[in-house]
Amino acid sequence: MSDQKNYTYAQAGVSIAAGNALVRAIGPLAKSTRRAGADADLGGFGGVFDLKAAGFTDPLLVAANDGVGTKLKLAIDYNAHDGVGVDLVAMCANDLIVQGAEPLFFLDYYASGKLVPETAERVIASIAEGCRQAGCALIGGETAEMPGMYADEDYDLAGFCVGAVERSQLLDGSKIRPGDVLLGLGSTGVHSNGFSLVRRLAADKGWKMDRPALFDQEVILLDALMAPTRIYVQSLLPQLRKGTIHGLAHITGGGLLENVPRVLPEGCHAKIDAGSWPLPRLMAFLQAQGNIEPEEMARTFNCGIGMVAVVSPDVAEAVKTELYDAGEEVFVIGEVVEGERGCTVFGDGETWSARGEWSATHNA
Repeated sequence: MSDQKNYTYAQAGVSIAAGNALVRAIGPLAKSTRRAGADADLGGFGGVFDLKAAGFTDPLLVAANDGVGTKLKLAIDYNAHDGVGVDLVAMCANDLIVQGAEPLFFLDYYASGKLVPETAERVIASIAEGCRQAGCALIGGETAEMPGMYADEDYDLAGFCVGAVERSQLLDGSKIRPGDVLLGLGSTGVHSNGFSLVRRLAADKGWKMDRPALFDQEVILLDALMAPTRIYVQSLLPQLRKGTIHGLAHITGGGLLENVPRVLPEGCHAKIDAGSWPLPRLMAFLQAQGNIEPEEMARTFNCGIGMVAVVSPDVAEAVKTELYDAGEEVFVIGEVVEGERGCTVFGDGETWSARGEWSATHNA
């Protein structure tokens, strides 16, 4: 017998047994996301989806992938893992719906230095909840344990979502015209963008995350910051199928200023009145804590608007009412005018703690 040391994968920091146990634990979570076209069974080399069973006749496939950014650092530091999976699905599914596509299936990538099954199961349970909200099936994923790549209990997430839209219903902005109305759909908080600034403020200002928020004594500050990103799929799908929406913009990194122009055709400029909806108290708190100028707010945070719908003026009131009835907060926030492709957000001295009239413009 050789007296040389026998190496194992476990000694290198990778537990196959823990990974297998996790797969068994999350199987029922995946099954809870079943929908027409997918049985959501896990364990194969790839997930399968049947477009015909989902009812499509001449579909285009639309794909999106995204992450949650440094919001995960707050989740890790404060053991707040139960909403980040919804964030992950939302970041992808909302990017599909703005192109008119119904989210069909989702896959996740979970990477850690050391797999902590309890944490991973909480995260994946949250992903399954996001999939149920978006109406898409969780058909697969990857759990990677990579010692040396991450601090032991740190992890990172990536999501991949595929949707479909009938060719004739693709939302590409070509129907948008000057005179169209901009409807803003309310957000649930910071969503998943701007957290590098949030975390910097938290560190510099010494925020107590486990205490009631200064702006709302009924809410713990951490809970307000970690509120999951709103998924707009189910409220918007009926409008897309009726053809009432000309364009949609998901308000993520870059805020209102940089996301709205992404859906506009040449010759169209969005004008958004920042005084046309109430700035949420959380956003006002962030602005005050950081002495952030209104122009910077408009390009960093969603400022209370997580999705913008572009509709013709003759249906604007009806669409607003129907979206409200579907559970959305809806505000008429501006209009499309002739001009360079871009967006201007403006306000007076009473808006967003400004010292006078202000405006910020981003041209695409």
